[in-house]
Amino acid sequence: MQQAVAALAGPGWGVVDDFLPATLWQALARRAAGHRFHAAGIGRRARQRTAIRGDAIHWLEAPHAPEETAFLERVEALRLAINRALWLGLLDFECHYARYPVGARYARHHDRPADRPERTVTLICYLNPDWRTGDGGALRIHLPDRAPVDVLPVGGRAVVFLSERFEHEVLPARRPRLALTGWYRRRPHGGRAM
Repeated sequence: MQQAVAALAGPGWGVVDDFLPATLWQALARRAAGHRFHAAGIGRRARQRTAIRGDAIHWLEAPHAPEETAFLERVEALRLAINRALWLGLLDFECHYARYPVGARYARHHDRPADRPERTVTLICYLNPDWRTGDGGALRIHLPDRAPVDVLPVGGRAVVFLSERFEHEVLPARRPRLALTGWYRRRPHGGRAM
C-alpha cells in the first residue's frame, strides 16, 4: 500500500508488483471467465469504436463473489491510506474487468475527461499468467517530462496514477489480456455526494 501512496505523492504514478497475491489474482481471473462481457464504448453515450477501443468489459457490481470481495477490501484499504496521506477526499471506487482479445488496443486517452471530474486516481490490476515482453499488450504511460513508459500486464501487478495528469494507452496484445480497471472518485466541486 505504501508504495502506491508514495508513487502518487511523488511523480503521480507508479507500478506495484505483487499488489495482489497470486492466489487472489488467479481466482479473479477464473471468476472473470464466468462473467458476461460486452464491447466497451467511448464517452457517456458508450459509442463503440473498435479502432480506438477494442476491449470488452464487465462492471463489478454487487453481489460479489468472495474473491471479488477480497479484492475490494484491498482497494478500500488503499483508498484509506491515500486519503490519510494525501487528503484527496476519495469517496468510493468503481471498476470493471477489461478483457482484450488478440490485436485489441485502447488509443491514447485520459481517464478524467471534462465530463467526469470525479475520477481522481486510476488503479489497474493485472490478472495475466506468465506474461512476456513478446506478448505485447503493454500499458504505455505518457509522461510530461520524458519518454513514455511501457508497463507489461503481469499477473498481480498494479499501476496507479492521478487520472487527470497522465494520458495512457493499451498497446495491441498478441494474446488475450485481462485486468481489473477502476477509479477512485471524489465529489465534484459544487456537486452532491454520489
